Amino acid sequence: SLRLAPMERQTRQRKAIRGALHQAGRPLSPTEIHALSRTRSRGLGMATVYRSIRLMVESGELVAVELPGEPPRYEAAGKHHHHHFHCRSCRRVYEVEGCPDDIDSLVPTGFSLEDHEVVLYGRCAACRR
Repeated sequence: SLRLAPMERQTRQRKAIRGALHQAGRPLSPTEIHALSRTRSRGLGMATVYRSIRLMVESGELVAVELPGEPPRYEAAGKHHHHHFHCRSCRRVYEVEGCPDDIDSLVPTGFSLEDHEVVLYGRCAACRR
């Protein structure tokens, strides 16, 4: 079997994770990343996925998508401002383009808005079928 140097192996693992996220086109949990990455990088274990995600978040390549009461999911960093849709049936999270125009009108008088997160909940197209 071909033995790769640690740096080369790490690069291959990160490439597999990037490919999985690109293929899915939505934020993924570590378990989902693992399932999609294994086809690209044989022998990729769950511990390696967690370690790679941590390093990719630290380097600014990935960002965590945190939804209330849910384990974090991850997506590529550097995307334009967007929100998320959480399917209550399959538990998947999808990206939602756009943002409510009147978000500033919700801010109480005298308050200063610094950031916001809008999460839509319902059933995705596949679960509605």
